[in-house]
Amino acid sequence: MLWRAISEELPGPKWAGLFAEYWPFYRKWWLKEGEPARPTYAECRRALKTHMPDLIPLYEDLCDQAGGGDLAARFLSFYCPPPYLSGCSQAVWGGKEPVMVRNYDYNTNAFDSLVLRTGWNGRRVMGTSDGLFGLVDGVNDAGLSISLTFGGRRVVGVGFGVPLILRYVLQTCETTEQAGEILARVPTHMSYNVTVLDRKRKYLTALMAPDRPAIITKAAVATNHQENVEWISHARFTATVERERYLLQRLRFHRDPEEKFISTFLKPPLYSHQFNAGFGTLYTAVYRPRKREMEHRWPGTVWHQKLDAFEEGSRNVLMPVTVR
Repeated sequence: MLWRAISEELPGPKWAGLFAEYWPFYRKWWLKEGEPARPTYAECRRALKTHMPDLIPLYEDLCDQAGGGDLAARFLSFYCPPPYLSGCSQAVWGGKEPVMVRNYDYNTNAFDSLVLRTGWNGRRVMGTSDGLFGLVDGVNDAGLSISLTFGGRRVVGVGFGVPLILRYVLQTCETTEQAGEILARVPTHMSYNVTVLDRKRKYLTALMAPDRPAIITKAAVATNHQENVEWISHARFTATVERERYLLQRLRFHRDPEEKFISTFLKPPLYSHQFNAGFGTLYTAVYRPRKREMEHRWPGTVWHQKLDAFEEGSRNVLMPVTVR
């Protein structure tokens, strides 16, 4: 898998080039249920203006960079996109230095494999890209980090794809408390568990859903269910309960040192080899919000990035052989 790290202070030729490269694949995915299934441009823009008004100038700038087309603008709004599932595990380590660790379990053929560092709207942000506007995890210059897991529910409703909500949090918030207010307010189109950790070690996990109010918890661990398991076959397939118990045991009873705790994410039961089923672990991310640093880790490989000293580049990562 080819990974790239790209930095561009404001939306410009680098981002436009990336969009031109990825758009044919995203266009096909976005239209897979037919164009009438997606909201109109007017509906998308109205939803953004209602729920994330601070993003409107940036959204319009990105639409211009993408060529100004109707379909691209509707896609970039992340409003009512096609449903998508993922796995993922994440936890806040409670040692001396605040650390958030996560595994991203998804399909290798439907992933940006891209680390973006931006200075949009005067706020420096770096994280793992999704849809070139959204993020599945990231950190900002205020020392706020964020990550998501799928919430393990079938319900699809009216709302935004959660990667844009994560981007919105990092563009506008500096503390966990501020992030919690946004996560409780902005509608999501599917169920997701979003964990936030700030530089003062404060953290929360928001259990977001399209059909009920978000629940703000003090949970340090999130896998792929919310308060109760509702989608039993998905829970069995992803072993969400087993992964949650394992992480809670590591935090409460073993009290592993930092490096040992991080290394558990690169081994079963947290590390998934189900690449053929679309739920293999594509990477492990480590965020140290106080230092404004992140790492992408794979078995035998670490790629370290600092928000204030970001290095562009690329890596070819050899994924593990699928175990049958």
